[in-house]
Amino acid sequence: MPGYRFDVFLSYRRAGTVLPWVHNHFHRMLVRCLTDELDRKPEIFIDVDQIHAGERWPDALAQAHSRSRLLVAVWTPSYFGSRWCVAEWRSMQRREALLGLSTAPDTHRLVYPIRLKDGDRFPHDAKRTQQRDMKDWNVSSTSFEQTPAYAGFERKVAEIAEELVARLDVVPDWRPDLPVLRPEPEPPHRAAVPRL
Repeated sequence: MPGYRFDVFLSYRRAGTVLPWVHNHFHRMLVRCLTDELDRKPEIFIDVDQIHAGERWPDALAQAHSRSRLLVAVWTPSYFGSRWCVAEWRSMQRREALLGLSTAPDTHRLVYPIRLKDGDRFPHDAKRTQQRDMKDWNVSSTSFEQTPAYAGFERKVAEIAEELVARLDVVPDWRPDLPVLRPEPEPPHRAAVPRL
């Protein structure tokens, strides 16, 4: 049945400390905090939980993206080096344009960016976008939960959940023509031409 299936599509680069941070801390806490804010179970798409053995992952990602209300993007310099991550972000920007939300206030936008690392090497349009700064809590180790800083992390994620729920309330109705971009294929590597 067409329509939205997920409240949030979690977009992140599976590299460096981002993958363990998302899995050890952010995703789990976001589910808890959204559960506190909603009168139903939150539906969050995260690739490792929702793509099953035997599925074609590009198709599964595209299907989940097209049926997600919001994109929570965990931004690091490496995020913008991933063709897939950039396609997820650009898809939601295209959706905002299609729905007339490109100039809407932040509370009506469909992309919720989280800055996990220094943003000096972000693309220009990302730098101009308001982001939720989580650099103070970007510890990927599981022992982070045992530190005093974890309480501050929980409070920050609770604030994020409140803001996401406010945005969920104003997401336009699903349409079958919502754009989903796929990255351009990488050009084949040319063999080095010998110098004569």
